[in-house]
Amino acid sequence: MREPEANSFSLPSKPNRRQVITRIAGAAGLAAAAGFGLPAFAQARTIRIGASFDNSSVEKANGIALFVGSSAYFNGLNRAGGINGTKVELVMADDQFKPDIAKANALAFAADSSVLAMVHPLGTRQTAEISDAVPGMAVVGPNTGTVSLRKKAAPNTFWVRANYDQELDRLIATAAVLGQSRIGIVYSEDPLGQSLLAGFKAALAKAKLEPAVIASTPSTTSMEVDAAAAKIAAAEPQIVIIGLAGTAPAFVRALRKAGGKSSAYGLSITASALGAMGDLAHGLGFAIVVPSPFATKFEIVRRYQADMLANGVKEFSLPSLEGYMDACVLAEGLRRAGPSPTRAGVIAALEHIEGYDLGGVKINYGRGNREGNQFVDVAVISSNGRLIS
Repeated sequence: MREPEANSFSLPSKPNRRQVITRIAGAAGLAAAAGFGLPAFAQARTIRIGASFDNSSVEKANGIALFVGSSAYFNGLNRAGGINGTKVELVMADDQFKPDIAKANALAFAADSSVLAMVHPLGTRQTAEISDAVPGMAVVGPNTGTVSLRKKAAPNTFWVRANYDQELDRLIATAAVLGQSRIGIVYSEDPLGQSLLAGFKAALAKAKLEPAVIASTPSTTSMEVDAAAAKIAAAEPQIVIIGLAGTAPAFVRALRKAGGKSSAYGLSITASALGAMGDLAHGLGFAIVVPSPFATKFEIVRRYQADMLANGVKEFSLPSLEGYMDACVLAEGLRRAGPSPTRAGVIAALEHIEGYDLGGVKINYGRGNREGNQFVDVAVISSNGRLIS
């Protein structure tokens, strides 16, 4: 994927409303920065969607991939005539992976009456701030699986991915089938990490196992991984579950440098960092919450690939497919909200989505339920770098 320059979407540390929002008409601004060659919208009347994510910090790769996927979907939709005859405009804001900026971005979107909803916020604390800041606006497809966040009353937030407990259950069940019982974990000392640790212990208890080793890093963004790597290497578990995202490559490098030979299983958030791991990714197993972007047996994957190629993007990835699926779900809510959708109407329409087939993956909400999808699979990076699931 051809990425925009690092400062293409960057914001100052104290953004005002004008600075916070970078408007991308059908990703035309992204096209200018990255050379995607996407068409600008000709129509003045549009449905506008906000997207706040990291485009300049440790989770930049994940944030850009999510946005490229949602842009591909909405551009394909617009080429086909839009929603109820109206085209969709994505409005992007860089939150630098900082919760306070994510909140400021959301408030700026809320202050603009033409923005009807938000799509795929990135990060646990960022999602919490955004959901709280815009209670009257739908927030679709947060890129986090933190269970405690989902237990919080947030009727405006619609989850499209499975949660981390479901991912951990699947990884540990897979290890058990392979006869591997000595399992450890590395996690970050923050709300995300605490949620992962609790889910890890619960999943082991179901399998009647005890943790082989537990190690932590200071935070989601901290590159201080050597101590955790040394602890894991010394314990020699058969498997270490990596509960890290953008810092995962640094941890894996430190683990191998410390002599650790354990097999590594990553959560879905680790997949965003695979490109930075190089050869270290070979043999890595990890949970995926969308189908493989190469699994063309799924109709959703075939449509995704076609729309990505139409936008000049030839490299497919798990995060961009997730962004694409988030956009699909939001678009269905917009369709059901009618020809003159309102923010409240979009929330009500999303709430009534049940048994909606994206093309091999079904979405079910319903009154009081905001977790629409339980799809989890396990994938492995082969020696030639291919994703096998």
